[in-house]
Amino acid sequence: MSNILVGILVVLSIIIVITILMQPSKQNSAASAFTGGADQLFGKQKARGFEAVMQRATAVLTGVWLIIAFLIVFLSSK
Repeated sequence: MSNILVGILVVLSIIIVITILMQPSKQNSAASAFTGGADQLFGKQKARGFEAVMQRATAVLTGVWLIIAFLIVFLSSK
């Protein structure tokens, strides 16, 4: 059982890396590099379309990854 969960965890890790790399960049100008994106942090910009889907997918996959990681720890402690 533990080996199956570890295999799923590895596959999920690869998928999470891919989803993070597929997210569009938020820095549009050289000034954003100096401000650190603070203007977007406090601004009212909601993700739309592809960006919103990628953010949700990343959050869900990361949540599933954490649950499986905790399951592996729980099963290995017994």
